[in-house]
Amino acid sequence: MSKNWNYDRAAEQIEKRLAEVEDITVVEFKRDMSLENIPVAKAYRMNATHIYADIINLLDMLHVTEDEGVRCHQRTLRFLNQHYRAVHRILALCEARRVDFHNQRLHAVVFKPYDSEDFAERKRVQRAVAIGQLVIDVLAETGDAYEHIPNAKMRIGIDTGFALAVNNGRSGGREPLFLGLPANQAAKLSGAAQHQGIYLTNKARELIGLNEVDKPESTPLATEEIAACQTAAALPVNTSEIVDQWKEEQDASPIGLFEFYRHTPPLRTLDIANLTPANSRRQEAISIFADIDNFSAYVAKHIDEHPEDVVRIFHVLRSEMDRVLSSDFEGRRIRFIGDCIHGLMCEGTAHTTDEKTTVTSAVICAGALRSSFNLALESLRGRGIRVDDLALAIGFELGPMTVTRLGIKGDRIRCSVSRGVLASELEQRRCYDGTETAIGLHAYKAGSEAVRNLFSKNRKAANLDYNEVIEALAEDGDEPATQVREAAYATAAPAIAKAADIAVRPHTKL
Repeated sequence: MSKNWNYDRAAEQIEKRLAEVEDITVVEFKRDMSLENIPVAKAYRMNATHIYADIINLLDMLHVTEDEGVRCHQRTLRFLNQHYRAVHRILALCEARRVDFHNQRLHAVVFKPYDSEDFAERKRVQRAVAIGQLVIDVLAETGDAYEHIPNAKMRIGIDTGFALAVNNGRSGGREPLFLGLPANQAAKLSGAAQHQGIYLTNKARELIGLNEVDKPESTPLATEEIAACQTAAALPVNTSEIVDQWKEEQDASPIGLFEFYRHTPPLRTLDIANLTPANSRRQEAISIFADIDNFSAYVAKHIDEHPEDVVRIFHVLRSEMDRVLSSDFEGRRIRFIGDCIHGLMCEGTAHTTDEKTTVTSAVICAGALRSSFNLALESLRGRGIRVDDLALAIGFELGPMTVTRLGIKGDRIRCSVSRGVLASELEQRRCYDGTETAIGLHAYKAGSEAVRNLFSKNRKAANLDYNEVIEALAEDGDEPATQVREAAYATAAPAIAKAADIAVRPHTKL
């Protein structure tokens, strides 16, 4: 394993990303503007209502069989594909915009009628509630008894207000993403618990004439409250029409069986754009999540007076995380999820995964991500850009991973789902203060003794930058880490020393 991180290489790339966003333009969104292919150095300030819809029984589907084998993944992907097709049709007919569909989690926005007045915002909230209930009702009828696919159980969160629409992704995977409180609050409501229903923030409740509540995350809308929104919204379609159209589409364009093949490492060369259900990928690999900690609070604090800094930080930090994962360690970014990156890594051959080496590679990559993140913060501060207390939380897990695309030809979205993907996200969420890296149970067991010693029994460690990881693993006899250290000393010894200089400095608020 020759993959490594280099200080000078990282610094050079960070400077290039800073140059791309030196001049940021923030404009008000107007009805004639497109949300497709927003320029990197531009953002639209949009007043919209945000819907987050979570399928809360996805884990049940992944455990439909005791072992996580091919059949389990085939059923789960068919489950998601059927529901994505139904939801896509709902959003298209009800004038809502899909922002993201990440496995079990949908993010959509309602931005019509175009206006910032209260009456227009009330209309948007009512429409969002009606759309949310339509999603619940339709997905209650889109299971598949033959394939033992259950109906989806849904939990929906809704908030409304101003957010910045920016470009999410790189070439080949661009879509809008929203930075701001309403998107964050809607996401928190949908992910707050496992109870079904539609949940509104107090701001959204007040707009449609409902009283404030102490715990919005525990107070679903009542049946009569939803019915009032449905009447006011007067959506152009109903449940039976959507289900009938969905069934017709199923007949005209059958999903078919998901067929899996291995990809010869490195995963960086995986062309996701060419994947289909019949040409999907499945193999033992590492799923890694790296999330910018405290970014939601940063956006809320600075979005009004310093929106340009919000866009700059967002672009520079995420671009550098993507570069480290994809270029330095030859992993494959699956997607950006807001201020988080999800990727896969694999070491081995066309036939087998070298699990121990894959785990070591993931640990070293996590250290590199943290070193690059700290270096990027230093560069941003050097430009006079406020970074406050931004930090990085990283989690990863080993297991059978899938990669495919869902939907129909001409409108497919990338998808990677498995128990390991869900577990790696949970590991990232175990990191509370932005200095920690967490390793999943399966990766911990498969890793070298040096890896287990590094993370200890609680499977978490703080302040693991690139230098710390390489030195600790190599000193403890991890062979791949030793090879990386020897190569570094032979060709670029200053890189490790410089990495140590930027490790975990106190944050300076400007």
